Amino acid sequence: MKAKTIFVCKECGNESPKWMGKCPGCGSWNTYIEEKIERTSAGAASAPLAAIREKRRAEPKSITAVSTDIEERTSSGSDELDRVLGGGVVTGSLVLCGGEPGIGKSTLLLQVCRHIANTGTVLYISGEESERQIKMRADRLGALSENILVANETDLTSINEAIASVKPKTVIIDSVQTIYNSELQSSPGSVAQVRECTMSFMRTAKDNGITFFIVGHVTKDGNIAGPRVLEHMVDCVLYFEGERHQSYRIVRAVKNRFGSTNEIGVFEMSDKGLIDVLNPSHMLLSGRPVDVPGSAVVCSIEGTRPILAEIQALVARSVYPNPKRMAEGLDNNRASIIITVLEKRTGLNLAMQDSYINVTGGIKLDEPATDLAVAAAVASSAMNVPVPQDMAFFGEVGLTGELRTVTQAARRIAEIEKMGFKRCMLPFDSLGSIDRVGIELVAVKNLKDMIAYIGNR
Repeated sequence: MKAKTIFVCKECGNESPKWMGKCPGCGSWNTYIEEKIERTSAGAASAPLAAIREKRRAEPKSITAVSTDIEERTSSGSDELDRVLGGGVVTGSLVLCGGEPGIGKSTLLLQVCRHIANTGTVLYISGEESERQIKMRADRLGALSENILVANETDLTSINEAIASVKPKTVIIDSVQTIYNSELQSSPGSVAQVRECTMSFMRTAKDNGITFFIVGHVTKDGNIAGPRVLEHMVDCVLYFEGERHQSYRIVRAVKNRFGSTNEIGVFEMSDKGLIDVLNPSHMLLSGRPVDVPGSAVVCSIEGTRPILAEIQALVARSVYPNPKRMAEGLDNNRASIIITVLEKRTGLNLAMQDSYINVTGGIKLDEPATDLAVAAAVASSAMNVPVPQDMAFFGEVGLTGELRTVTQAARRIAEIEKMGFKRCMLPFDSLGSIDRVGIELVAVKNLKDMIAYIGNR
């Protein structure tokens, strides 16, 4: 048996015999890490490889003969998590959960165990916590059940033997970076280990109809640690967002083979675990200041649900040669474009002004419909004129200052009316998709019309 060294890109899994600054596969820089692999002779490997191929051989069939039965789903016990997953946990699926340390990943999964244990056996494998620590947390969350089996194990072979012995309905792996395959020479958490262990769990899930929840660590950039191919292998990828020092948490589906992508679920962290927030709009608007310049409310569509959020802006004279432009909860480049369009198309003097924009509540908004609210908040702060307290906004801003229509205008207006607002500013072209409303609609064609409306209060 011989060992050789290769270099693997941790973003896409591309292999190279030597280190490279830029990956030719994905174009990322400084992503190659060294891996040692063990080579075996062809004769030694041919027998087990042939057995695996014989066992997993599939006969091609006509696509018209493929069964299209609806997948079996099980409730997770949380309406918000079920919404994110597309209606519940799909039997035999592989779900990857990522987030910063202490954000609430293990807490939420243990609450899921509490509910699923009423209908089947749950196996909780932890490579980071002892069995005693898991029980202490389960006791605090009220998740003690005889059907929840716990084990502190990191060896992949032992984990597969435990799964074969217990035959659970659901398996929790916390976390995949701690699991290792003894047949590989690399250390736990390396690209090869994470890839091979996840592949093994995927085969077990599909062959036996067992649902897997896998916890993944994140890097300083917020991405799940390990090769990017890890996210391609799983059926669903959930990201936990929010600040550890705040009480609200957001779970976002960035990939879901069984439901809508970019769906979010909102939770509140308490001493009893994560509690569903059934009305996120009310939560995000609580504590909103009254008649203060620089505040505007936007209606954004997150997945399948309209959500109202407050956007705050602060514009002040800069003491630096190059003014600062910062955005929290929004794309910083998009916010800079909107500020530039405001200055160019409306005549507002923003060139020598510092501009700070923030979405309250810790939520992140990334759809173009937030443009008009951002522009209204910035203009309100620059002119020192409050936005009408009972008005909400939505609309996309173009580079010439025009307002372009966005999708699902009727649903946005219905949510705005439901939350008690009396007026809504929207693009003029969106009026054609709206039937009957109970609030005043202020349709504008460009940013000049918006400035004129706010400035004439």
